[in-house]
Amino acid sequence: MLGIEWAPLAGAIVGFVVGLTGVGGGALMAPILLTLFGFDLMTVVATDLLFATITKLVASHSHNKNALVDWQIVKRLWLGSIPATLIVVFLAHKGALFTNESWITYLLGSLVIFSGAAMLFGSNIQLFQRARRIKKPQIFKKSQPPLTITAGAILGGMVSATSIGAGALGAIFLIGLYPLRMKPAKLVATDTMHAIPVSLIGGLGYLAMGATDIKLLGLLLLGSIPSALLASRLITATPPVLIKNFLGLLLLLIGAKLLALT
Repeated sequence: MLGIEWAPLAGAIVGFVVGLTGVGGGALMAPILLTLFGFDLMTVVATDLLFATITKLVASHSHNKNALVDWQIVKRLWLGSIPATLIVVFLAHKGALFTNESWITYLLGSLVIFSGAAMLFGSNIQLFQRARRIKKPQIFKKSQPPLTITAGAILGGMVSATSIGAGALGAIFLIGLYPLRMKPAKLVATDTMHAIPVSLIGGLGYLAMGATDIKLLGLLLLGSIPSALLASRLITATPPVLIKNFLGLLLLLIGAKLLALT
């Protein structure tokens, strides 16, 4: 197991990924804290949620300044994700969520694998949905609002229970529901902005329960904030395809490792 003094390096790596690609941050951090640092699952989820909130707030400043956020989509997602987050935090407070950690670890591993697959095959999904959108525009557009709210509810539940899903899972929902609007930079910015209140509400809920490791959080942020700032400034000039492909393969391996632990 790594000592906590290595936490700033872990934060820097994940912060750079979040700022540059908008996905992979939670999918990387939670397994790192579980398998390399040896923290228990509830501490990992609680700490990672606040870590994600602050890191994404840093990255979102540049995204909003560059007018990359699609606020209509963000608001639709919030209609589903914020109530779902409140429900999950309530269940955790009542002790009904982490009584049997094996199913959450299994869910976490599955989401990590999904995140990896999403990075590798997301462009194919977008092309398929783009063809459907062009072929039947009226039907497609009519279904977008309710499906977006439903997607938000799924994201809120997954994120607040595992700290994973807002990035890669959110990106898949967005390119599937809005294949014409979601250009790479706008996808990252919109996905990141949606995740901020979701992870904040979840993180504050766990913090109130005393589950957050404040020292660990501070050390992670020490590395993540400067790297997220740097990466968010590079997003419009850096093609993230190679990074996403590498991360996709890495997350498939990490997810398989997590599933083997259950």
